[in-house]
Amino acid sequence: MKATEAQLLGFLKKSPQFIIPIYQRTYSWTERECRQLWDDVIRAGENQEISVHFIGSIVYVEERQSQISHQSPLLVIDGQQRLTTITLLLAALSKELGDGEPVDGFSARKLRNYYLLNPEENGERHFKLLLSQTDKTTLKAIVDEKEFPQDYSLRVKENFRQFQDLIADCHGELAPICNGLAKLMVVDIALSRDQDNPQLIFESMNSTGRELSQADLIRNFVLMGLEPLLQTRLYEEFWRPMELAFGQEAYTSDFDAFMRHYLTLRTGDIPRQDQVYAAFKDHARSRNATGPAVELLVKELLDFSRYYCAMALGAEEDSDLKLAFSDLRELKVDVAYPFLLELYADYKQNILHKEELLEAVRLVESYVFRRAVCNIPTNSLNKTFATFTKALKKNRYLESIKAHFLLLPSYRRFPNDDEFWRDVQTRDLYNFRSRSYWLRRLENYGRKERVPVDEYTIEHIMPQNDALPQAWRAMLGSEWKRIHETYLHTLGNLTLTGYNSEYSDKPFIEKRDIVGGFKESPLKVNKGLGELDVWDESSIKTRAERLAQEVVKVWGSPGISMEILEAYKPVPASRDSYSISDHQSLLSGQMSHLFAAFRREVLALDPCVTEDFLKLYVAYKAETNFVDVVPQTKQLRLTLNLRFAEINDPKGMCRDVTGLGKWGNGDVEIQLSTVNDLAYVIGLVRQSLERQLGSEIAD
Repeated sequence: MKATEAQLLGFLKKSPQFIIPIYQRTYSWTERECRQLWDDVIRAGENQEISVHFIGSIVYVEERQSQISHQSPLLVIDGQQRLTTITLLLAALSKELGDGEPVDGFSARKLRNYYLLNPEENGERHFKLLLSQTDKTTLKAIVDEKEFPQDYSLRVKENFRQFQDLIADCHGELAPICNGLAKLMVVDIALSRDQDNPQLIFESMNSTGRELSQADLIRNFVLMGLEPLLQTRLYEEFWRPMELAFGQEAYTSDFDAFMRHYLTLRTGDIPRQDQVYAAFKDHARSRNATGPAVELLVKELLDFSRYYCAMALGAEEDSDLKLAFSDLRELKVDVAYPFLLELYADYKQNILHKEELLEAVRLVESYVFRRAVCNIPTNSLNKTFATFTKALKKNRYLESIKAHFLLLPSYRRFPNDDEFWRDVQTRDLYNFRSRSYWLRRLENYGRKERVPVDEYTIEHIMPQNDALPQAWRAMLGSEWKRIHETYLHTLGNLTLTGYNSEYSDKPFIEKRDIVGGFKESPLKVNKGLGELDVWDESSIKTRAERLAQEVVKVWGSPGISMEILEAYKPVPASRDSYSISDHQSLLSGQMSHLFAAFRREVLALDPCVTEDFLKLYVAYKAETNFVDVVPQTKQLRLTLNLRFAEINDPKGMCRDVTGLGKWGNGDVEIQLSTVNDLAYVIGLVRQSLERQLGSEIAD
């Protein structure tokens, strides 16, 4: 490696051509980064005390051995965002300069011939900077002063327009821009093709400019080390189609999420959002999918990316599935995508029929919606779906899905019809996260001609107004205030209307009888309202009960016989039965009071926690052990079912027992000998429980 300081413009002038390799990400600087560069240029240009301004490094390697007749183009490993942005600024400035030269060396002709073009070359060698794919054609059009291509690069075009606007705002005072550009400096880093590792250098230098996405790093890891012909083929056959499937905007915003879901499916572990790249490298190496052998992995990524785009980005062509996936997106069920990717892959391979996939998707929707209505914490959902595929029996595909849903333990349970029917009547559904979603689904259930619910607004039959009009108070009776507070935002009092402003706070009879009122409403959710004379507590409850019966059908539960369900239940392992009486030290003596206090606190952590006395220790479980207690004469020895690296222990009470023989499950050990440490220790135990319950993986 050879690194030197260089004036940016001089560096551009002497260099034959910069090429952005196909494995590099597309141009991604936004208005914010461009504005920062512009401000730096203007500040340097206006302040005579600033002699130079560093903007980072340009790392490159020669494409091939240079010949006597001409220099080889430079492949940019790091710095393409800066190079591209400076090129856009120079192109915008050259258009504004015309025949003028406000600073020596800054005329339109000189800017173009020194820094934008190789005037004596033809074809692609005519351009100083060649980007990749869509970015390339757009930048060439700008530099060549031609019309934008039809499939132009959004970022390249927008940032060029931004610089044109900023320059126009200078009202002809262009000298500060020229002087600022002349002061820009870079670190010129030339790599040796034979001695330097571009991938390692690329990773280590990814700390300036706009941070690379996890997908950018993955693409570079996959393609950078390959032979040029294989690199080009894999990019054009597999990676480029992925980029096109997502589209320019979605590739930037959604590709990292797709990679996370794919890795969750393939590994069973949910990587942190900032660790997707590291997880992918581990996965690729576990499959020996590096070098030329990476082709099968990249092909699989292309297939699964198309499945993801169908479900998550609206690319599905089948109308029934498209609607079901749209409902999932509106409900924001992203955590289910690892599971659904497996199902969709099997659907595409004719292992799972379309009708079965559709029913499975609707069950996922019902599961998430029912749990939200029943106010069950969502922190277990990611782990539930990350491990769901382990329960699949593909010779009885849909049956195994239904059975697994019904056998999920209490904190992961699929709420039954009675629980759902009861809770949906009393839940605040107006402030629900997706109220337009549930009203649309309820109204359109069973309809062949769908009602465009988005064109309607939500109507409170009993008005929201805290200062309830006298007519309403009289109709509700002496307990009007309690009724208003209790039922205002509930199922029985909510409906849809296109006449919200006309309804206002009018009395119920007027809402019923006006033009477009409840009597004339064609909507199913308004059925029966036109026949009522009174809207009071009894009317609200009656309507809620009737609508709740319909709601239970819309978001149905898995239909499976008890006989079949029994066949899916795990057979409990037979073992001797123990109780606290088998641990005399916990019944009396020095540790009995401490254990009693510990036991009370652990069982109070969550309703799903159970206690199991074994021969040598006591286990506390959700689905499996999260803390085990080994009674000793002067202390309780606790084992947490966590990797030692996962525990947050500011006091340093924990000991790493990885690989050591022990009773209990996990790699974290704590010695508890006094009640004074109990609160802190319970906090450590909670971490183990939350890990098992599947608390959201940190961003």
